[in-house]
Amino acid sequence: MGEMFKSAKTFVLLAAMSGLLLLIGAMFDGGGGGFLTIMMIVAIGMNFFGYFYSDKLAIKMARAQPMDEARYPDVYAIVRDLARRAGQPMPRLYISPSPQLNAFATGRNPSHAAVCINEGLYRALDRDELEGVIGHELQHVYNRDILIGSVAAMIGTAISYLALMLRWLPIMGNSNDRGGMNPIAAIAASIIAPIVAMVIQASITRSRESLADHTGAELTGKPLALASALAKLERGANDPRMHRAGATKAETNPAMQHLFIAAPFGGRAAMKMFSTHPPIPERIAALEEQARRMGQLGPGPRR
Repeated sequence: MGEMFKSAKTFVLLAAMSGLLLLIGAMFDGGGGGFLTIMMIVAIGMNFFGYFYSDKLAIKMARAQPMDEARYPDVYAIVRDLARRAGQPMPRLYISPSPQLNAFATGRNPSHAAVCINEGLYRALDRDELEGVIGHELQHVYNRDILIGSVAAMIGTAISYLALMLRWLPIMGNSNDRGGMNPIAAIAASIIAPIVAMVIQASITRSRESLADHTGAELTGKPLALASALAKLERGANDPRMHRAGATKAETNPAMQHLFIAAPFGGRAAMKMFSTHPPIPERIAALEEQARRMGQLGPGPRR
């Protein structure tokens, strides 16, 4: 039920972004679709590369290398088992030298998927916790979150471009030629629309993170293991000695923050509505509730 709700929520949010894009395009074109079409083509072109080559870019920015099975036999064993259970192909595995406690998955579909684990995370987790994290990351691929994120980014990019152009309406001639568009309204829309798009896009990524937690725990059958791993990630992110220590470009790039299982360095937006990840305590509480439904945890709060 929760999985269906999160999927439906994603659909509604994407529809809201699409509606906002059409509204802004109509405001600019005075009801016509010419400029909106141009902006959509530009947005699609920009995100086409990201969709098909995001895995290679992310791996490079993480300074990751192919994982040696002889050195990490436990990781290979976990991934093979989970992929077999899911009926999916084996993804490519990478290890990043970063000491930060984090991991990410990328790839446009299960046949072109890659899972990257930080060395710091590998050393910090026990086998069950590692399995919980890997299950979460694999479900990002199986749930087509890269595709969903690319669509959301494409629409968000188009909205940003249109909003930027709206600011020039007062200088571009008679507003009556554009359906009587009020220049003040155009400027207001140019400021508000990108903010609304950012809020919706962040809500989509938070929803997909929650879904990956839920479905990943279903795949492994160990929601408490993922909860324990997230607790370690939270402690590591709040350790001042670890802040940005040995960080890679992938971790310091705000545009890639949504890829990771937890926001790098515990990064939180000033307001929750702009955050790419749900708060870890909320994620842990949801996983504990899932464990209760699975008969793995008794009633009441878990210490």
